[in-house]
Amino acid sequence: MSKTIIITGSTDGIGKLTALKLAKEGHTVYVHGRSEAKVNTLIAEIKESSNNQNIKGLVADFSDLDAVSKLAEQIKKEIPKIDILINNAGIFKTKDTLAKNGLDYRIAVNFLAPYVLTNIIIPNLKNTEASRIINLSSAAQSPVSKAVLFGIEQVSDNSSYAQSKLALTMWSFHLAKQEPNITVIAVNPGSLLNTKMANEAYGQHWSPAEKGVNILYDLALSEKYKNDTGKYFDNDKGRFSEAHSDAYSQEKIANLLMHTDSLLTS
Repeated sequence: MSKTIIITGSTDGIGKLTALKLAKEGHTVYVHGRSEAKVNTLIAEIKESSNNQNIKGLVADFSDLDAVSKLAEQIKKEIPKIDILINNAGIFKTKDTLAKNGLDYRIAVNFLAPYVLTNIIIPNLKNTEASRIINLSSAAQSPVSKAVLFGIEQVSDNSSYAQSKLALTMWSFHLAKQEPNITVIAVNPGSLLNTKMANEAYGQHWSPAEKGVNILYDLALSEKYKNDTGKYFDNDKGRFSEAHSDAYSQEKIANLLMHTDSLLTS
């Protein structure tokens, strides 16, 4: 049965390849990017490759949380039922450490943007049975500093990236408990896949991008994973695994979400 699927950050990398794979199976796929021109080019490319006309675009710069909120409100009005949300958009290397809002780019794009987007469109995900949220985590996870979260302290790209991915994982576990009718899974799609992000960051890759595509596809659609909400899948190991210990601390999760909500409402 055809599903309605949103994939953020899908103009290149595993997001793009996953969108194409899903489109070829006849699903309605919404691709997202920050460049309208790139999104439109991708839509045309996928339509031609898949013979599927149900490919649509979403545009927003995820480093701009006001733009994320506007996009989320647009989605809320225009896409009443969402079966699958893949929060794939992510960034590692940037020219500037801080975005225009004074927040670290990685914290904003990798954690705060999906947090804002998802919380606004949750009602649309609840309008369909067996909906799923797949959040792209990483093998790189490190304790979240309030100073880094708020953009007060600047740290290395590696450190803020790892903090953003642990924050996303901690929130994923919380969301799974908060929304028991939605399957929420955090996933490390694979370390150093052959993508633009990995090649720009490290100048090398360990595995083909398809390794990440295949696990995103399976977690999103396979019946095998329908009861695995609130878990972390480590694709380096090919199985569900333990995330960073902070992801299992209710006190640390509560503190993170309190600081996050404070930041977003200030």
